[in-house]
Amino acid sequence: MPDNFKEKVIMAKKAKSVSYSDSGVNIDANDEMVDLISRNVRRTHGPRVMHMDNGFAGLFRLDYDERLFKRNYKNPVLVACTDGVGTKIKIAAMMNKYDTVGIDLVAMSVNDMLVQGAEPLFFLDYVAVNELKPGQVNEFVAGISEGCLQAECALIGGETAEMPGLYRKGEFDLAGFAVGVVEKNRIVTGNKVEAGDSVIGLASNGIHSNGYSLVRQICFEQEKLKPNDYIDQLGETLGEALLRPTRIYAKGVMGLLKKYRVKRVVKAMAHITGGGLVGNIPRVISDDLDVVIDRKWDIPPIFKFLQKRGPVTKKEMYRVFNMGIGYVMVVSPTFTKSVMTRLRKLGEIPYFLGKVKKGTGKVTIK
Repeated sequence: MPDNFKEKVIMAKKAKSVSYSDSGVNIDANDEMVDLISRNVRRTHGPRVMHMDNGFAGLFRLDYDERLFKRNYKNPVLVACTDGVGTKIKIAAMMNKYDTVGIDLVAMSVNDMLVQGAEPLFFLDYVAVNELKPGQVNEFVAGISEGCLQAECALIGGETAEMPGLYRKGEFDLAGFAVGVVEKNRIVTGNKVEAGDSVIGLASNGIHSNGYSLVRQICFEQEKLKPNDYIDQLGETLGEALLRPTRIYAKGVMGLLKKYRVKRVVKAMAHITGGGLVGNIPRVISDDLDVVIDRKWDIPPIFKFLQKRGPVTKKEMYRVFNMGIGYVMVVSPTFTKSVMTRLRKLGEIPYFLGKVKKGTGKVTIK
C-alpha cells in the first residue's frame, strides 16, 4: 500500500463537487424568468411571427397574404439598428423601477430606422445582469413589450446573461436590436432637400435617453438631490422626470409616409439624440445648405431646471439635449400645412421650426 494512500482517501472524502450556481449563475432562476416573460413577449406577435416551440431563433415572414391581412413588398430593403439606453439605467437602478427603460430601449433603435422611411418589423433584446432576478427581468421585458406595441413591431427573441464576474452587485446593462423594411424607391435619403424647404419638429416629452452623464453629475453629484425629491419647478419628483421614457414616433411617421410621396413631400428626417438639433440635422442635408431655426416651441421644464442648476450655457444645452424636439422632418414648402395637420391627427405635436437656406451645412438656432 503506497504511503500516501490514506492521505488521498481523506482528501477524496473532503472533496466537494461544485456547480454552476456556486459560481454565481442560477439556471433555475433563468427557467422561472422565461415563464414570467412569455406573456409580454407573445402580446407583441402578429400573423407574420412564426411560432416554433423550443427554437433557437425567432422566425418572421416578410410577406404575409390573407384576406384580412396583406403586406407585400416588390423590392424590399431591410434596415437594421442597434442601441442601448446609456447611463439612464443608473437612475432606474436608484429608483428600483425597470419598465420604462425597456420602452427607451425600443425607441432608440426604432426611431433611428424611421429616418430612412423603414417600417419596424421586429425587435430583440439583450439583458446583462450581475444576478438574475426573474421579477426584475420581467419588468424590463414588460417595458420592451410596451415599446414594441407602440412601434407596431414584434418582440421575437432576446438573451439574458448572468455574469457576476463582469458586473458588480446590482449592476446591469441593456442592448436592443431592430429590423425594419422599406421599398427601395421609398428610402428617405435627404438628397432632394433644397433651399426653401420647411423644417418641422415633433415634440419630445423630456430628456429621452441622451445626456444622462451630465444629468447625473448635476443632480446627484453636484446638487446632492435624490430621485424621490419633489421639485416645484417640475411639478413632480426628480425621478419621475428623469425616467420618463423616450417617445416612439413610429405611428406618426409611418402614418405620414403612407399618405405622402417621399422625396417630393417628405425629403429628409432626423432622430434628435446626442448632439441635439445642431448635431443631427446636418447629417441629413448636403454641405451647401443650412437650417435656420426659430426657438418657438414649448421647452419641457426639466431642461430649464438642468440649465439653471448646472449652470449650463444655452449653447451646451442645445449641443447635448433634444430641448423638446425629438424628431425632425424636412418637407416641401407646398405641403407644410397639410403635413402638420396630418401629424396632429396622428397624435403628434408638430412645430414649424424654420427653413432650409443656402449655406455650409450648419444649423443656427435664433
